[in-house]
This record gives sequence, structure tokens and C-alpha cells, in this order.
Amino acid sequence: MCRVAFIAAMEREVAPLIRSWNFREIEHDGRRYKLFESGDAVLICGGIGAQAARRATEAMIQETRPGRVVSVGFAGALDSTLQVADVLEPRIVVNAADGSRVDTRSGQGTLVSYNAVANREQKQRLAKAYASVAVDMEAAAVAQAAEVHGVEFGALKAVSDMTDFAMPPVEKFVGSDGKFQSPQFAVHVAMRPWLWGRTIALAGNCTKASRALCEAIESYLARENAVVEVTA
Repeated sequence: MCRVAFIAAMEREVAPLIRSWNFREIEHDGRRYKLFESGDAVLICGGIGAQAARRATEAMIQETRPGRVVSVGFAGALDSTLQVADVLEPRIVVNAADGSRVDTRSGQGTLVSYNAVANREQKQRLAKAYASVAVDMEAAAVAQAAEVHGVEFGALKAVSDMTDFAMPPVEKFVGSDGKFQSPQFAVHVAMRPWLWGRTIALAGNCTKASRALCEAIESYLARENAVVEVTA
């Protein structure tokens, strides 16, 4: 049994962190996953979107029996004061699909999980509808899987795009398994010069967000270890 299990969508979100972690492959429901391990912490990259996140969380819980699962990754800002690489630990996670809410019992603010990559207009609507400061695609699904199994839930999200950022069409290149089809996206962008600026900007944002997220995860683990030491 591990203490904390982290659920990410893509390896690039957590690459600086897991370089030094051990990994092994596990299989769940006909799918194979890389499981990264360091001490009492484990991490799995399950793919983009709610379904992929739910499957990965189920696989993680079955394999490691964690005390807590934490949804980690990138998020879009719904609050104009948030900047790229700001890290959020939301107190409330809302599922935009059904309005259900989960209290993480730590952190502050509200994160809403939406079923698509939110554009500028959708961000405005989500901010008003749920009084949320950021939007992602996976946290609510991770929370639901954790609740079913009676496991504690938390979230850490790093801002990769601000409220007014015009996203390139990344959503079109997410496969049914939740994996991002990088070669196909690269070809699409290469043939459309008007997307070059946005794509380069997003890549830079993601690099900054990844570094900040990994530092936040390390701080989170240090905090958890300190709590364990005090209560031991």
C-alpha cells in the first residue's frame, strides 16, 4: 500500500519529476500503463479526458491500494489574475457534466472539469456558472473513482493557458485511448502557418507549467512526509 498516488494525463506534464523515478508496466482492463514509483509515492499517466482518467485511476487503485489519489496536470485559467505556471490546489472540484461537487478538504478555490479543451468563450461561461478559477478535463473523473473506492482525493494543477489564450486545435488529435497524436498534430500545424505562433506559445507555456507542477508535487510530498513524521 502506498500513501499517495498521482494521476496525470501526459508524461510531458510531469517529465522533470519522473526522470529519476523507477517505473514498471501494469495491465488493467486490457490496457497497459507505465507506473512510476519513488518511495511511498506512485504516479500513472492515463491519457487525456475523463474516461482515460477514470480508467487510469481504477488501475492505480487496484494495483497500489493508495491512501489518497491526487489529480495532477495542466489547467486553463478562468480567473484573469492567474498567470502561466501558477499552481492551484483547489478546495472544490466540480464536474460540469452533471454539476456534482467534491470537497478536497484542503487548498482553496474551485476547479471545474469540462469535457473538452475550453476556448475563450467557454472559459467565460464556466467561470460564471461555477464560480471557478480554472478548468481541466480529468480531476472530476479521478475524484469519482476515488469516491467509489473510499479513497481520499486531492488535486494540483498548473496553469498552461490564460483566460484570453487562443488554443490551437489540439482536441482534434486526442485518440479514443486518451493519447495525444503528436505526429499528426505536427503535420497539421506545419501546413497552417497561422497556427505556428499559438502552437509555439503553448509549447513554451507547457514547459513552464510542467516545471512548476513538478516542484509543487515535490512540496506536496514533503508536506505529507512531515505530517507522517509528526503523527508517528
